[in-house]
Amino acid sequence: NLQILRPFYSHTSCRCVCSPGVCVCDLQEPSSKRVKPLSRVTSLASLIPPVKAAPLKRIGQTLQRSISFRSDCRPENTAPRPWGRQIAPSITKRRDSKLWSETFDLGLGHMLSSEEIKRQEAIFELSQGEQDLIEDLTLAKKAYRDPMLKLSIMSEHELNQIFGTLDSLIPLHEDLLSRLREARKQDGSTDHVGHILVDWLPCLETYNGYCSNQVAAKALLDHKKQDHRVHDFLQRCLESPFSRKLDLWSFLDIPRSRLVKYPLLLREILKHTPNEHPDRQHLHQAMNMIQSIVADINTQTGESECRYYKERLLYLESGQRDLLIDSSRILSCHGELKNNRGVKLHVFLFQDVLVVTRAITQNEQLCYQLHQQPIPVRDLEWEDLQDGEIRLGGSIRGAFSNSERTKNFFRVAFRSGGQLQMHCFQARDAFNKQQWLNCIRQAKEALGSTESDPQTAARCSDCSADASAECPQMDLTDLTLTPVKT
Repeated sequence: NLQILRPFYSHTSCRCVCSPGVCVCDLQEPSSKRVKPLSRVTSLASLIPPVKAAPLKRIGQTLQRSISFRSDCRPENTAPRPWGRQIAPSITKRRDSKLWSETFDLGLGHMLSSEEIKRQEAIFELSQGEQDLIEDLTLAKKAYRDPMLKLSIMSEHELNQIFGTLDSLIPLHEDLLSRLREARKQDGSTDHVGHILVDWLPCLETYNGYCSNQVAAKALLDHKKQDHRVHDFLQRCLESPFSRKLDLWSFLDIPRSRLVKYPLLLREILKHTPNEHPDRQHLHQAMNMIQSIVADINTQTGESECRYYKERLLYLESGQRDLLIDSSRILSCHGELKNNRGVKLHVFLFQDVLVVTRAITQNEQLCYQLHQQPIPVRDLEWEDLQDGEIRLGGSIRGAFSNSERTKNFFRVAFRSGGQLQMHCFQARDAFNKQQWLNCIRQAKEALGSTESDPQTAARCSDCSADASAECPQMDLTDLTLTPVKT
């Protein structure tokens, strides 16, 4: 992946620092002005033209797995860094959306039915999406990875961990784009795409490694942001027009978003393909293939995430170890929480056990130290609490019904050593509380069906994955939890 780059040059038109394959000006209008060699370059990020604009709304498609990870791709609202500087306003470069009917000869539209026009639009959306994906992956490599390697902002090993197999995805999608363009006729219409997809879709197995690596990649990237050089570089890129106000993780998450969009795209093409059309059979075959591929990658990604967090659990005593944790293959949800003293906790709901931990840093790595004895899901009982029904400190009463601090609570109870113990959890809002309750309920239902029917044991992990799949927009990262013993 290493490339030997020629010395940097400064483009006087935009005051950025460029090198072959790295210049952000290539994404803008070309300049005819002369360039001058720089005598010294200390930071690429310090010379990228800044920009300040309203952030773009981005609705990301994600694999059906851990809930908290769905929200991790969103940019964080962090406090200004002491080494930050004021930013001058500029213009953000936005990607223009294109339609088939606006791109090709409109005269052809008079010869096609409205249904066929919709079919051509769906096929064109598939092709245009491939082109956009290739541009974004190339930008991530040339505007982020290559400069950080050249300037030694991160080591090659760290960059390989963060970017994973991204380089191998670019030629993969270039191949599909080339095939789709070859199938397009001179008038812009396309008769058949099903056979192309049936032949190409098996290549998506490459996504197994990329998606499975994302949990570790995100953790490392968040850790490296504490380095002021990394933070400064990424912030400058975010404030530059080429980023479209998307942070680095948004670009790294685009392949996964694209992967789960394929079934939707194929379904749309199939919807507007007549029953007698010869392409319909191949489209049905392609639909079955992509659904199977996405489900397989989803399962492997979920298991990889589960292993990642299990490896980072720290036990204060051997008695805290639980076979239910070791045997868990699915992490239903997890999030950062607080107790009534303001101590931050991190709670994990595995398929068979609930684990309450404290996040700590050990050897410059984020780990999770068990704070309570693990709670088996089969022993868990839960109850939704009305707003104001609980008082911080342990007693239940309605004296503080108007306080925001007593809203969105639910109670979890279980028996340990013959004694009933209770914890009260507080969600950030009513929606997140309901999602927590749904996950606990679905985990218990999945466990109950497994115990009542031994033949379902082999499908246990699928049940857990389906449970989290019903909450595609869930965000548990900002939940707060208050364990209360009575």
